[in-house]
Amino acid sequence: MIHQHFKLVDVFTATENIVLGLEGKLNLADASKKVREICEKYGFDIDPNQKIYDMSVSQKQTVEIVKVLYRGADILILDEPTAVLTPQETDKLFQIMRNMKADGKSLIIITHKLHEVLEVSDRVAVLRKGEYIGDVMTKDADQQSLTDMMVGRSVTLNIDRPDPINVTPRVVVDGLTVYDELGVKRLSDVSFTINAGEVLGIAAIEGNGQSELLEAITGMRPAISGKITVRGQDSTGLSPGQIRALGLAHVPEDRLATGVDPLADVSDNLLAGRQRDKEFNALGFHLRRSTIERYVSGIYEKFDIRGAGLHGKVGSMSGGNMQKVVVAREFSHDTPVLVISNPSRGIDIGAIEFIHTAIIDKRNEGCAVLLSSADLDEIFRLSDRIITMYEGEITGEFRADEITKEEIGYYMTGSRRKEAEEAHETTH
Repeated sequence: MIHQHFKLVDVFTATENIVLGLEGKLNLADASKKVREICEKYGFDIDPNQKIYDMSVSQKQTVEIVKVLYRGADILILDEPTAVLTPQETDKLFQIMRNMKADGKSLIIITHKLHEVLEVSDRVAVLRKGEYIGDVMTKDADQQSLTDMMVGRSVTLNIDRPDPINVTPRVVVDGLTVYDELGVKRLSDVSFTINAGEVLGIAAIEGNGQSELLEAITGMRPAISGKITVRGQDSTGLSPGQIRALGLAHVPEDRLATGVDPLADVSDNLLAGRQRDKEFNALGFHLRRSTIERYVSGIYEKFDIRGAGLHGKVGSMSGGNMQKVVVAREFSHDTPVLVISNPSRGIDIGAIEFIHTAIIDKRNEGCAVLLSSADLDEIFRLSDRIITMYEGEITGEFRADEITKEEIGYYMTGSRRKEAEEAHETTH
């Protein structure tokens, strides 16, 4: 099993991670030699003696795959293997998978990216709500037929996105620099503007500063220098509650850690942030239970939340329904700024269709949307403009219709920078 979230020890080398847990006397030199042989056989590109903390995301994934091949596995299960890879890294992984298939290995790939299923698989099995629906030969399938099997109805992810109107700045980030808890610089002099009536997408490989950027904008992380303005007001240094009061809603990256209270019931989680509103609170201390019940019931049904009921604990729900609780709460606030991180992570394609439509509806109402997602398809489907980030710096800014996913992959790895290219073209 190659898990979506890697199970590696950062301070160990690739070889040390690969042999970790094996019984008997180990010779690291012999183990490194065997690792190199496996890499040469299948086309992997890693240094057996390199520390994990010095590796890219794709190299870490390679270590996980070599780990199971080292143990002689003939059946490999890969869970969302391309979730955090660039298009170039995805192409390389698929070639390695074909090499393993040619060597007699059996591979099961779990993914929600249907175009990748069609590209790399021989046969597709479909599950819906925990039940086996059927399987088809890949050559006889297309994205629409697979989507219909997965959801049980016709679904389209092609969203009509009219040109933005009344484009005015809603959020301005100017020269933002941020450090993490260990004193390591995670953002360096970042500047950009988010306008009303548009979606600005952030395309970056995980760990390149996009999480810290969203945390700084929403008040969850302090800025060392620079300025953030929300709706014309300086929000730098304000608390999350104060920033929310300026008109900002937030769907966080980690729904369990910062998006919900797992010990509270669904109703309380859906109301969170509005419990002091006069509509739901009499005299500042008495909750209007009947009004609250009508409000949260409407949201619960609108967003098709399932699993626990309004008075069940959020912690007992699936990850997908937990995500729906967060999205339902934040989208139901009438706010002019919406900051979203990975809105469709861990949810089914029918729910993705609903959430994507809801994002565009908010955008069409004049909301300024900042979207960070590890899914490039999601970024391109929803964004009007895209900024790319690498190691805490912005490497490019593009209209979504002026660049391809393959081209943007180069900016996500830092191998190209738009400003540098433009300066070079000007001087020559």
